[in-house]
Amino acid sequence: MIKRTSLNLDLDLVSQARDVLDTRTATETIHRALEDVITREALRKLAEWRPDYTLEELEELRRGWFPDHEWPS
Repeated sequence: MIKRTSLNLDLDLVSQARDVLDTRTATETIHRALEDVITREALRKLAEWRPDYTLEELEELRRGWFPDHEWPS
């Protein structure tokens, strides 16, 4: 969904972000910045994730994902 709206923006910040993100318009810059924030949060959560698997259980999962692969013992 897209909504047309009015915003009070610090144009110096938009200009700096435009340079960093290599975007052309304020809208494109804001969209890219929002996408980056969302991506960073997803990566932060992924980096913090710790599986509750033993090494043996992970080995079994790996074998199930690639059943035709010859794994070293």
